[in-house]
Formats: sequence, C-alpha cells, structure tokens
Amino acid sequence: MIKNTLISVISKEEKKEKRGSVEFQVLSFTNKIRRLTSHLKLHKKDYLSQRGLRKILGKRQGLLCYLSKKNRIHYKELIKQLDIRESKTR
Repeated sequence: MIKNTLISVISKEEKKEKRGSVEFQVLSFTNKIRRLTSHLKLHKKDYLSQRGLRKILGKRQGLLCYLSKKNRIHYKELIKQLDIRESKTR
C-alpha cells in the first residue's frame, strides 16, 4: 500500500525508469525505517526487527554515500525532501 503511494508520487512517464534509481531506493528504505522505528517503540525486545533495521540503515547509508559522490546536488535535494539529517562523510 505504501509502495503504491510512493510510485504515484513519481510521474507516470518516469515510473518504469525511476523504480530502480538510487533516489527511489533511498525513499523506500526511509519509509521502511520509519515503520520499523515506530514498531520498535512499542516492542522494545524485538531483536529480529532491530537487526533488520540496522541492515536497512546500512544499505541506505551506502546508497546515500554513492549518491553524494555521484551527484551532490541530487543528494542534497533528497536529504531535504526526506528530512534526513546529513551524516558526516569520511
């Protein structure tokens, strides 16, 4: 259900081309992260979900690192749009 709303945000012409893009992947990981964090607020001892959250955070961080090296402008726009604070790069 959430994935369909994400796809509808992207215009219909660009839909097929943009699903595999770095920006779309970061967007979907961010929504998964937000859902898991709200779940973990209620279920503090759900260690499998905590592990999954850490894995998704690592994947998103890798994609953001790649995007910051590839295109800094798109990276900054995505950070602002998703309201993710910028982490310090190495």
